[in-house]
Amino acid sequence: MALRLVQIAMNARDDSALGRFWAEALGWSISSEESGVTNLEPEGFTYPDPTAVCIDIIAVPEPKTVKNRVHVDLATISAAHQAGLVARLQDLGATPADVGQRDVPWTVLADPEGNEFCVLEPREIYRDTGPIAAVVVDCADPRAMARFWGEAMDWTLHEVTDDHASLRSAKGVGPYLEFVPTPDTKTVKNRVHLDLRPYPGDDQAAEVARLRALGAIDIDLGQGDVPWTCLADPEGNEFCVLTPR
Repeated sequence: MALRLVQIAMNARDDSALGRFWAEALGWSISSEESGVTNLEPEGFTYPDPTAVCIDIIAVPEPKTVKNRVHVDLATISAAHQAGLVARLQDLGATPADVGQRDVPWTVLADPEGNEFCVLEPREIYRDTGPIAAVVVDCADPRAMARFWGEAMDWTLHEVTDDHASLRSAKGVGPYLEFVPTPDTKTVKNRVHLDLRPYPGDDQAAEVARLRALGAIDIDLGQGDVPWTCLADPEGNEFCVLTPR
């Protein structure tokens, strides 16, 4: 049994407008499976595939009130590429954001709904990830998060220290999933969360039971009768286990 990170779900007041921003930012295609949901994936992509972690943008009435605990880092291949991408994103509606980063080589921006993200300086490790270098999760204990998520998914653990943990698809493609320590505590539902999916033929209920045994807990987000299961990891970060596909 195994699970894969297949997409991130991002809440928005206006899913269509935010979807247009991220589609332009990433150079991805845009579609909608139903009203209030905008789906983004690379052009010509066959879902699900580890070469990309897709984005579902979901309309919610609640506004953003705190810094997101989950964000994306965008990859660049040169200083000129980084500068040009930052300028292009600002033309699309992104704004500079201060999350206490001080003097760092990457640029922190916020999308039109205030979701923070980073445009990284060129790093060799991210040269083959595609436009999203990493999905980054704030946490209290990267080692503990690496233990949970390393067993939850079939991704390969690449690094574990007190200051950073990272995983990537066992196929060595697509973005990384990274955990970084922060002194901030979680106070509200995350506006960005992870969606996991079992492989075809695997048992969704068995996977959910396995995650509970690892330390995940059931949560009620008002989801009602849906085919996916909502859980939270040991630090309270919400995530969903979708049906096999």
